[in-house]
Amino acid sequence: MLAMDQGVVEEWLSEFKTLPDSAVSTYAKSLKDKGALVPALYKVIRENYSDLLEPVCHQLFEFYRSGLPQLQRFTLQFLPELLWSLLSVSAARDPHTSGCIEALLLGIYNLEIVDKDGQSKVLSFTVPSLSKPSVYHEPSAIGSMALTEGALANHGLSRVVYSGPHLQRETFTAQNRFEVLTFLLLCYNAALSYMTSTSLQSLCQLSSRVCICGYPRQQMRRYKGISTRLTVTSEFLVQLITGIHYALCNGEVELGSKALDDVLYRAQLELFPEALLVGNAIKSSLHGAALKSNNKEGARSIQVEITPTSSRISRNAVTSLSIRGHRWKRHESQEVSVDNEAALGGVAIPEISVTGVSGERMANGDSLRPRLDGRNQLDGDTLGASPEVNLDHRSHDSTTRSQEVRRQKSVRRMVENEGSGSASTGRSQY
Repeated sequence: MLAMDQGVVEEWLSEFKTLPDSAVSTYAKSLKDKGALVPALYKVIRENYSDLLEPVCHQLFEFYRSGLPQLQRFTLQFLPELLWSLLSVSAARDPHTSGCIEALLLGIYNLEIVDKDGQSKVLSFTVPSLSKPSVYHEPSAIGSMALTEGALANHGLSRVVYSGPHLQRETFTAQNRFEVLTFLLLCYNAALSYMTSTSLQSLCQLSSRVCICGYPRQQMRRYKGISTRLTVTSEFLVQLITGIHYALCNGEVELGSKALDDVLYRAQLELFPEALLVGNAIKSSLHGAALKSNNKEGARSIQVEITPTSSRISRNAVTSLSIRGHRWKRHESQEVSVDNEAALGGVAIPEISVTGVSGERMANGDSLRPRLDGRNQLDGDTLGASPEVNLDHRSHDSTTRSQEVRRQKSVRRMVENEGSGSASTGRSQY
């Protein structure tokens, strides 16, 4: 460790001890401006034999016990590195160098499992229903779901999973070590959106080291750390995968992909169904477009399909408006056919434009008839040469038929008259 880094850490230790209680909140907000402090603290944690490790762990615990969210997140960002230091020292069977780290982790655990009144917490988690969209899936992408009686009975019901109450721990043992570490990773994942890129990188490195140490993949990766196999649990791997998923979608593509493959490798060797299910599901859902962005300073998010908000009514849907429009089109076609028949018959019928009169076409397909005076007649100037024009084509057809009937009757009478005249002429000749 360089003397400059050591000076930064010592200044940080002495500065916090002299702060009054009223200035702690302002100090917590100014921690993000100390750019050289975080790398120096990482170096202290990685050096297990450093003289500054014990005071650093003590001050990190004071940060977490203060209850201020900024100070608690500052401590949580070092959690992956603290976990690896503890596991590596436990594998080397040298517990004397990890006493302060164990005290820090147990202190955070015991603070998180109780509420403000000192009562044991019971955490609840709601499992999303596949019939409703979430940030991870769309019901339309799954396909048609059979509406059985059981599915309808469970529709809209939310399944709630509870965790706790958890027992307080005073020391680490082989039986409770991963129970405590899994819960600490759960607290870390709850604050993932506040973690820095350095912390996410440390999480990915922790996942790879824990999963490949002592296995053939360690030689393939050329990792020269400890060669002892570390015992893990399925729940611990699931929490690691949750953090890796966030790191993958927020700039740590290379480290995140490698860590996810290593966790799945270990889950296959141990035959952990929960870790295999979650890991393979995340690996299948990651598209190339979601991982191309390597911008670590931009907005952190996951690309998902968004349910369209536009109306899904078909354009061919039959409505009252479409029926009226269809009647209007049929009305116009009938007018055209009457005009053609009149032209073929040699009868001159004046053209009538419905839109040319004072009435106008309405939006629903009907026409607005012009208002008539008391005699129910229109002025001759309105329609040109015709003093009276009936706008209804049905009355026009009836008038044409009545004229044809009268013409046929007159022809019949003329034929009868001619017949009677020729008969009378014959009689007079004889």
